[in-house]
Amino acid sequence: METESARTEAEGEQATPTQGLSKRAQKRAAKAARLHELKLERRAREKEARKRKQQERARAVANGECDVNVTRKRRKTGAVGGGSPFNARLVIDLGFDELMTDKEINSLTSQLAYTYSANRHASHAFSSLLFTSVNGRTKQRLDAMNDAGYRRWSNTEWWEDSYEHIWTRSLSPARPPSREPTSAPTNSTPETTADADDLRRSVIYFTADSENEILELKEGETYVIGGICDHNRYKNLCLNKANTSKIRHAHLPIGRYISLSTRKVLTVNQVVEILLKWVETRDWEKAFWTVIPKRKFQGVERVDPEDDGSTTNEVEDGNEPGGNAHSDLEGA
Repeated sequence: METESARTEAEGEQATPTQGLSKRAQKRAAKAARLHELKLERRAREKEARKRKQQERARAVANGECDVNVTRKRRKTGAVGGGSPFNARLVIDLGFDELMTDKEINSLTSQLAYTYSANRHASHAFSSLLFTSVNGRTKQRLDAMNDAGYRRWSNTEWWEDSYEHIWTRSLSPARPPSREPTSAPTNSTPETTADADDLRRSVIYFTADSENEILELKEGETYVIGGICDHNRYKNLCLNKANTSKIRHAHLPIGRYISLSTRKVLTVNQVVEILLKWVETRDWEKAFWTVIPKRKFQGVERVDPEDDGSTTNEVEDGNEPGGNAHSDLEGA
């Protein structure tokens, strides 16, 4: 009797949290409790799966089936795509803060997250991902997102300075990537003017307003994408920056493969995904048709690559991360 009484009392104590609640509220509480239990079980399974994977990797290394140096390199770079990196630098120029509304800045920062994810999961990621001119409201928004989660992004650098510091102050190979915005490295500068000129010549700024068309990406070069969401209000922004910096500029060869009748734009992450797809396939046509949303191709036809590609090279985005925004590439 004492045991039964104690059990009844214990059950009464357990039921206390839902006492006084309506039946519907009690059901919600019970459902929440079940979901919590399921979450704990799922975490336990995931932990066990990670443990098994680590053990399998250790056995593979011990048996000579896996190169321990490659495994360590992947952990260091944060690359999860599996393939070797593409030895080129990708730069997102964020020097347009004063030209955007708060809503557009929110859109842009969302695109940056998708950009990082796309590169990290690519089969052949760009070996370096650099964000420049990280200041103002853009930085404030980044700091507010996920408790400044961008600072934990692996294999990325964040400069308060502009992209021009790429050739005015070269990077030291021994310097680890910065996890938060800093000034460009100053401990390693070009030894001569010729060195700085070589670095400058290795930089290409993508802009649809350029008369130059890029047909291939090359390792050892630096590719700059303008990070701006302006709903197509401004013209020639990136072209003017490239000319002022005296660097090369080019647009992507969209017109060679897609016949478009209207002026359209791309988001920052879409441009990055196109570049990554080209690195993977060496096929621009496949890159464009894989990445650009199919809803944008209503009434659009493929064109013969032998044609001169005289149609406009812009592709619109309306519902991708960040809304109807672009990086002043306008299909670059």
